[in-house]
Amino acid sequence: MDIYILDLLAIGTLLLIVTLCSGLIARLPLSYAIIYLIVGVVLSPYGLNLIQVRPEANVLMRIAELVVLISLFSCGLKMNRPLQFWAWESTARLIGFLMPISIFAVAAIAHWLLGMGWAPAILLGAILAPTDPVLASEVQLDDPHDRDELRFGLTSEGGLNDALAFPFIYFGLYLIEDSNWQNWFRQWVAVDLVWAIAAGIVVGFAVTKAVRWLDRFLQQFHGVDELMEDFVAISTILIAYSLTEIVNGYGFLAVFVAGITMRRRRNQDKSISQLHFIERLEKLAEIGTILLLGSLLRVEPMLAYAGNGFVIAGFLLFLVRPLGAWVSTIGFQVHPATRWFYGWFGIRGVGSIYYLAYALGSGLKGTDGEQVAWITFWTIVISVFLHGVSSTPLMKWYERNIERNTTLEENPIQHEGGTGSA
Repeated sequence: MDIYILDLLAIGTLLLIVTLCSGLIARLPLSYAIIYLIVGVVLSPYGLNLIQVRPEANVLMRIAELVVLISLFSCGLKMNRPLQFWAWESTARLIGFLMPISIFAVAAIAHWLLGMGWAPAILLGAILAPTDPVLASEVQLDDPHDRDELRFGLTSEGGLNDALAFPFIYFGLYLIEDSNWQNWFRQWVAVDLVWAIAAGIVVGFAVTKAVRWLDRFLQQFHGVDELMEDFVAISTILIAYSLTEIVNGYGFLAVFVAGITMRRRRNQDKSISQLHFIERLEKLAEIGTILLLGSLLRVEPMLAYAGNGFVIAGFLLFLVRPLGAWVSTIGFQVHPATRWFYGWFGIRGVGSIYYLAYALGSGLKGTDGEQVAWITFWTIVISVFLHGVSSTPLMKWYERNIERNTTLEENPIQHEGGTGSA
């Protein structure tokens, strides 16, 4: 029988089961990503042998790229705060301090403990830097009126560090090509740091403004089919990304900025409708990507690099991220538990798969490439299981003991009035 037909049967059955059992799964200390990963292994050559394709680095990169784009726009649409520093202080701390700390700490561990050269070590740090907005739905904003600092910080961090890991990826790739960093450092700062970031911000903002203006202008003459309205989001993603890449900017950043800009339209109902549409696409994309990851895992290389994988994953998830988050939030006026939760909820996933595939197609080859790849896969698998099991109970504890008390302290009059009316 045709393997393709069996693949469709398996995926359809998986979709039906996770949909009908979603209420039960939501109450369990178990994430959807764990289920998809296990099913991917079951469908691989080690199981039923239904997924026999091992995509090349470029194909894997394009698949992960589309998933990340959808997720970044979703994150942008969830940003419900004014564009002022005080409102984004948690984001600034997590991106400005925690991300560089994580990159260079992982690079130092890989260099001094595992004996990797500085170039692949820095690449490994940059590949593992992005926290994944696709797999972290349990700890992200899901209500337009939610003002919780933990959820906002993690959601905005997931949107921005998926975009801003690129300068460090380029730094590692340049170092592979030329170990004398003085030959290219100025160009890296001017082009890959300053210009690419600025272009991403400007193009993302300008494209979305133009799309919104065109939408209002055309609706003066005729309405838009409601079934087609949400496709404006897809067109905005694709146009913002492609135009930014054409001018050598960071398309991921442009898409995140586009989501933020689209959220600030007058018609909030349209933004919420687009968010729901994008979130559904995000869920479907998550299934495909994690299934593919599970099917790519191979026993021999996983065992060969198990020691290195556990070293990097252990240091990153249990030491570097928690301590880095604590240091980065010194002086930030939030509950101490919130600061520790910033450190724990740093799941790695699709963003790291994208950057790994990009690096493998852009100069990371040979033994270094193989080592970086399997350490990355190990870290993602460990992170998916650890965070998948812990996120639900930890967030329930947080909601009962921290979030609720913080809300009551911020709105005592509203709380007292509600109690009195009851």
